[in-house]
Amino acid sequence: MPHRRLRRPTFALALAAAAFAASPLPALAQPAPTPIKISYQVAYWALPIFLATEKNWWAEAGLKPELVAYPAGAQQIAGAPSRSWDVGGTGSPPAVLGAQRYDIVTIGLTNDESATNALVARADKLAAIRANPAREVKGQQILLSPNSTGEYATMACLQKWGLKRSEVNIVPLAPAQLVSAYTGGNGLLAGTWAPNTYTLGDQVGAETVCSGKDAGARVLGALITRKEFAQQNPEAVAKFLAVYLRAVSYQKNNPAEFMAALRKFFEANGIKLNDGHLKSEMARPIFTLDEQMKLFSRAAGPSVVDGAFDALSGYLKSVGTITDIPDAKTYITGQYLKLVDDNPTLKAFANRTQ
Repeated sequence: MPHRRLRRPTFALALAAAAFAASPLPALAQPAPTPIKISYQVAYWALPIFLATEKNWWAEAGLKPELVAYPAGAQQIAGAPSRSWDVGGTGSPPAVLGAQRYDIVTIGLTNDESATNALVARADKLAAIRANPAREVKGQQILLSPNSTGEYATMACLQKWGLKRSEVNIVPLAPAQLVSAYTGGNGLLAGTWAPNTYTLGDQVGAETVCSGKDAGARVLGALITRKEFAQQNPEAVAKFLAVYLRAVSYQKNNPAEFMAALRKFFEANGIKLNDGHLKSEMARPIFTLDEQMKLFSRAAGPSVVDGAFDALSGYLKSVGTITDIPDAKTYITGQYLKLVDDNPTLKAFANRTQ
């Protein structure tokens, strides 16, 4: 998620300028490419969308994408009823809220961002907080973006420290405002995500004192679609997944190109990260087709994805964001991944490393 106001044309123009022709894949080509609106935020997990556009993989798969940028998940999910997008990626809290409110379906994973959603503290407070977090944090201000993965990780950290939400002073802020407020001296802690955590580190020497991973909160990013669109266009959804997963395979097998592309993607959107920050981003787990199939499998009961989203839903219910924990089977499905896996041409496309 970004730390500045997004201007949608910036990303589109950057991609257009960088695009280059690639040899079409005849088996996937269509006489008339299928239009598809792809929603995203400027975040690590959007890199496959950037790569696919740069390398013209959408056209190879017979898709004609329109990229739609959002500053955060709340605005993205709110665009579903007006059909502003068809597929995309988002955080897990928006995916759950979108499922309950707008029939949004989770069809894949973008990454595991448990380690990059975290509570950070300024350098002069780090030692005391790490030595006795319950004592130092109780009654203090924590800056948070409501209904976000940063909030979810923060609450898990408070629980780990033996603190209740009511024992701290939560200050709700949008992501960009959170960064500005914390660098301006407000709050003891900030609960946010990368690259905001890097920005706070560079500007005020902030470091992570607890992450979702540290506190046992598994934070998964979701690939999503509108149920209506998916039911009417299952092949287009499968092709979207195949293209995204091809980019994941490329990233995993070409680390130098991965870093260069990630740097280019962020800089095209006004975010400059040093090599250390880029390597931290690249350390996030990302999942190939085979890995996704296993994570979504219900062969032995609830899937890994079911478990992670059920835990998140339990938290969202506990804070009153939702009234009931939704049945994972009603909004999480591996059926579109299976469409890719069952189609030899799409499967080969998704697993290509170049």
